[in-house]
Amino acid sequence: MSTIDLAQPTAPPTGVNTQGLADFLRRFFAPLFLVVVSVVALFFLFTREITRFVQFIILAIAIGVIFYVPNIIEVTAKAIAGALGITGG
Repeated sequence: MSTIDLAQPTAPPTGVNTQGLADFLRRFFAPLFLVVVSVVALFFLFTREITRFVQFIILAIAIGVIFYVPNIIEVTAKAIAGALGITGG
């Protein structure tokens, strides 16, 4: 680099840098999510509400998959569209 290159002002970065924000939030809320799911599941088991327990576990698994694998919706939608013969434009 020459002294002329160093003297040239550079534009400040535009916008907020959100690199890693989703990973941070996932690492922060994942243990909290697991604790809440565990406590509620234990409550249903101790009160012997097996039907509600099964419903809750199925819902918790669905939410957990969406939470831990965020691009699953996009991949699933593309797979369904491909199976139906719909091509993206």
